[in-house]
Amino acid sequence: MPTEPTISLGTIDESGSSCRQERRDAAANRARILQTAEKLFAEHGVANVNMADIAQAAKVGKGTLYRRFTNKAELCLALMDTQMIDFQNGMLARMQQMSAQNMPKMTQLDQFMDALIYFTDAHAPLLCEVQRAGLLQEQEPDGLELPHFWQYMTVSGLLKTAVANSELPEGLDIEYLADALLAPLKADLFYYQRETRGFSLERISAGLRTLLAGLKHCDDAASA
Repeated sequence: MPTEPTISLGTIDESGSSCRQERRDAAANRARILQTAEKLFAEHGVANVNMADIAQAAKVGKGTLYRRFTNKAELCLALMDTQMIDFQNGMLARMQQMSAQNMPKMTQLDQFMDALIYFTDAHAPLLCEVQRAGLLQEQEPDGLELPHFWQYMTVSGLLKTAVANSELPEGLDIEYLADALLAPLKADLFYYQRETRGFSLERISAGLRTLLAGLKHCDDAASA
């Protein structure tokens, strides 16, 4: 009679245990890499830290590092991921609350832009590295960038609703205006304004709020 194949449960358990251990090790390495990179960036600046520095400080091989992050920009994006999600969720909740209080859409836009300024400032070095590598490019239908795409949709949505609510005059080029309002907050320009031009956050916020206030008088300017 043919012999029944033998199944070794011990072998299966050992193999499964090995896989779980590898996953735990991989997660631990990733966390250590991110923590090390964050520490080095804070101490020396993003531009002054390379991947070899991170691997050495994290006590991992370069192969281990590059398997998880192809380049420094990917690592920067991973560091920002949670903060981006928290900011988006926080702003959505805040705007829902403002809408429930019947707060004008232009006031909501004013507060959104102000919050975005401070978020961009906190993450400008990371954003610049990510932007230089082109990782913010997302294949959206209109070719916009992420997180710029979400920001654009928020700004354009608030502007359109403001027109519908008669807070702004009709006939405005909303698509252009949304891009124009967000342009100063692109990482490279924002970093230039802060580091080279020496603009304070209050000055940048006041300037953008002046632009927002000016939209209300577009009809007067057009008829002059």
